[in-house]
Amino acid sequence: MLAKYNFASTKGRFLMVTKVALLTAGGFAPCLSTAIGGLIQRYTELSPDTEIIAYKHGYQGLLQGDYLTVTPEVREKAHLLQLFGGSPVGNSRVKLTNAKDLVKRGLVQEGDDPLKVAADRLVEDGVSVLHTIGGDDTNTTAADLAKYLHENNYELTVVGLPKTIDNDVIPIKQSLGAWTAAEQGSIFAQNIVAEHNSGSRMLIVHEVMGRNCGWLTAATAQKYREWLDTQEWLPEIGLDRKAWDVHAVYVPEGHIDLQAEAERLKKVMDEVGNVTIFLSEGAGLDSILAEMERAGQEIPRDPFGHVKLDKINPGKWFGDQFSQLLGAEKVMVQKSGYFARSAASNQADLDLIKQCTDLAVDCALEGKTGVIGQDEENGDVLTNIAFDRIAGGKAFDISADWYVDLLNHIGQPVPQKVDVQH
Repeated sequence: MLAKYNFASTKGRFLMVTKVALLTAGGFAPCLSTAIGGLIQRYTELSPDTEIIAYKHGYQGLLQGDYLTVTPEVREKAHLLQLFGGSPVGNSRVKLTNAKDLVKRGLVQEGDDPLKVAADRLVEDGVSVLHTIGGDDTNTTAADLAKYLHENNYELTVVGLPKTIDNDVIPIKQSLGAWTAAEQGSIFAQNIVAEHNSGSRMLIVHEVMGRNCGWLTAATAQKYREWLDTQEWLPEIGLDRKAWDVHAVYVPEGHIDLQAEAERLKKVMDEVGNVTIFLSEGAGLDSILAEMERAGQEIPRDPFGHVKLDKINPGKWFGDQFSQLLGAEKVMVQKSGYFARSAASNQADLDLIKQCTDLAVDCALEGKTGVIGQDEENGDVLTNIAFDRIAGGKAFDISADWYVDLLNHIGQPVPQKVDVQH
């Protein structure tokens, strides 16, 4: 049995937690380092004698028993972690219910149950509380682990934090790091769109991360246009807002009428001299995959079954299509994903992350398992959400007033909704 002792029976009192483990998993987001620092600071404030370890490279480190120990020096300087992006303890994509993949990667032996391997490791390491920081895959994997532990009488509290730049975790209103990613995508675009005069009839495709959810692409376009609003223009010498503007925004939730959009954007190209498109990496993916299947091509997928979008390259596909239809003389496809997802947290995320890490530690010390987030199904209250309510694939609402307003300003018709399943 894992060590966890209840020294107070009244509501609101804390359990005596002897050892806590942290891990970050999945892709990076601008919150991981900050969240680790926030958890360490909160434990130091409320339970300074609690030992803290951090498994390296997420569930991979858990399976291998590979971890870092949070020393007194780390506790003293944990505030430094909010100044950096990425994750100081490392990430990986590991699904504990995909034994075949784990055997192939040498993380478990043939015939092993990965959930049991992970559970036994937690027992061996003496862990009382596990904090997982990741997206829907990370937290649904945590849910699988928590369920296994409960069914096998392991006394462990699992408290997750929602990380995804796509902002697509059900039922969480705002995932940690998403605001920063949109802001950073805007900064990226400010330099990329400056390339519009590097050749005549230039087509720029800014591909933004977002497999099934277009929130980040839409929010990035909005932040970029907010930046445009702060600038003073001089069209007489060619410094024209029309040329610097976003001319189209395509997200997975909206149908893309390629021919109609080509006709609209050709008029922009003829008048302005260039066209800039903000494109979700998952936008129009069904059309691309259907074309690949017709050609007999294998569709590459990751251990979670997701299409490997870096292998598909949607930005290039759309760039090729529109290049011909618009009569573009030069095409530039640029991806802001890694630039945006590895940034340090901005102030809005710093504030949200602190609220979440404070509550995560409070819940852990009270023995409350779940994922911390603003519950959209219960008035957006920040609370501890049961794992069985957590799911990925939350769609971006393309009928949202701010998005409709954005499309109206750039002259793009509001598209019909489509179901997104990749």
